[in-house]
Amino acid sequence: MTDHSDAGHRSWQQILLNRHMLICIFQGFSSGMPLYVLIQLIPAWLRTEGVDLATIGLFTLVTLPYTWKFLWAPFLDRFSLPFLGRRRGWTLASQCLLLLCITQFGGVDPSVNLTAVAWLVFLTSLFSATQDIVLDAYRREMLADDELGTGNSIFINAYRVSSLVPGSLAFVLADLLPWATVFWLVGLFMCVGIITTFLVPETSDERIAPRSVREAVTEPFAEFFGRGGAKSALLILSFMLFYKLGDNMAVALQTPFFLDIGFTLTEIGTVAKFVILGSTIGGTLLGGLLMLKISINRALWIFGFVQIISIFGYAALAKIGNNLYALAAATGLEYLGVGLGTVALTAFIAKQTSRRFTATQFALLTSVTAVPRTFANATTGFIVEAIGYFNFFLLCGMVAVPGMLLLLAVAPWSENEPNQQPGQAPGIDSPSSR
Repeated sequence: MTDHSDAGHRSWQQILLNRHMLICIFQGFSSGMPLYVLIQLIPAWLRTEGVDLATIGLFTLVTLPYTWKFLWAPFLDRFSLPFLGRRRGWTLASQCLLLLCITQFGGVDPSVNLTAVAWLVFLTSLFSATQDIVLDAYRREMLADDELGTGNSIFINAYRVSSLVPGSLAFVLADLLPWATVFWLVGLFMCVGIITTFLVPETSDERIAPRSVREAVTEPFAEFFGRGGAKSALLILSFMLFYKLGDNMAVALQTPFFLDIGFTLTEIGTVAKFVILGSTIGGTLLGGLLMLKISINRALWIFGFVQIISIFGYAALAKIGNNLYALAAATGLEYLGVGLGTVALTAFIAKQTSRRFTATQFALLTSVTAVPRTFANATTGFIVEAIGYFNFFLLCGMVAVPGMLLLLAVAPWSENEPNQQPGQAPGIDSPSSR
């Protein structure tokens, strides 16, 4: 297992310039690639093959494994494949299956056999969600507490950069080559992850792995709620629900908002989308660098305030209206807050997981944070119609306040954060045992 015994005593150069950060780059790329195949490349392919928009929209239903991945995460904590160890074995299996699935899309004619396409989409999302479960667990077990902010920032940025393969390179290639060749070339990018899996060390400790399926299913919940009591666990879960709720609400209808105040699709595509990508990457990178110097708790406070302030940029845009400079400024500020908040929250989630049940607890907690997005997508349209955009964005700022108040209980500013991980077994997995 990775030695964390020197955590808390290293310079920022020692944290940033080590192989853990390099592993995060390649694993982040491998994790993001299949998702962007599903949400960018597949819809474009189907549309060029004459599939109607309503049918393409229904394909989102077969990507449900991303939402329900915590259901099979306990089995990945409990069982090991007979090669490479508990984490690397499952990682390699999911990556090889992803390579197989992605390369097979081009061999199917969607105008003739749409059912086969649906099955391939479902299997790709299933294996992609499985890869995410194991890579999240691997990253938590690999990174020391003082590496969590930077490591997760690098992982998230590499995840987003991977979109350039199915979302940009593949589109260019599709004008020059048959779709079958395009899917093969895109699928081969999974070799980045496969090669990485062979080269990295195993992180899991079989001595503390669950001993039965029952233990793998029930103990992660029992450990989480028993660690500080049910009240503490509920406060943490509530915080995860509310911390980015205002943020999620503010961006849920941003494209219709831009259109409604007079921007054209070309202006949105050329200004807003590029600013959003740049600001998000910049925010996550800046967050990771700042967390080399500040604790997770203080990052949650500082980045949380930035998130709230950034929402009011959209409120100002609602008053200003059609102005490209205002559009660039508002989206840049908003997604700087999105990037910063994502890094801090991801690091906080990782710190809440026990090393015995990393895969299950990480999958469960990340699923909890997805609930606000669902709520936002389902309700914001009704709210905007009732009160208008300006008042809606003011409301989003107010909705963000409860998450900040919960920080008083779950991540106090002045609290000294221990290096020992939640749920560690003394003598087995604590730094002093090495």
